[in-house]
This record gives sequence, C-alpha cells and structure tokens, in this order.
Amino acid sequence: MDQALNERISHEIRRLTTERGVKKSICPSEVARALADGEGDESWRNWMEAVRKTAAILVDHGEIVVTQKGKPIDPESAKGPIRLAVAPGKEVERT
Repeated sequence: MDQALNERISHEIRRLTTERGVKKSICPSEVARALADGEGDESWRNWMEAVRKTAAILVDHGEIVVTQKGKPIDPESAKGPIRLAVAPGKEVERT
C-alpha cells in the first residue's frame, strides 16, 4: 500500500473513532464506506483489506485498539468481525 493511501485511511480511522467518542468503537466498514463515498453501492468492500491493514499499523503505533467480542485482539490474526476504538490514553475530549 502506498504512503498516500495509508495516510488517507489512517486519517479516516482517526476521525471516525474520535467522533464516536471515548469507550465506543466503530466497524471497519464505516471507514471503508466513507472512503468509497460516491464509488457505487458495494464498492466499499474493495477497501476492507486496506482498512484492516492500516488498523493493524495504528495498533502497532498505540493509537487504536482492535477488539472482537469486546476483547482486545491482534488485528493481523483476527477472523470475522472486529471493532476499532481510540486507544486508552489517546482520547481527545470533545467539546
């Protein structure tokens, strides 16, 4: 994945997790749908692999956590639905 694409996806993950708020999470498909806006009904699915890979990078940097059934997991080995949330201590208070 090229750097520009990684930054675009990272920005969208940060934006959506911050908007959702502290102790809440988003589905990676929300990121994919935002990125695919205007590309067609099912085009968001094409973004899912890149979103999950970028989420793993953000986990490595300590920016987000990836959970499955409410428990933190390794995003690289996750099978099935996952959720993304701001990492503890990285929360930004919304006003």
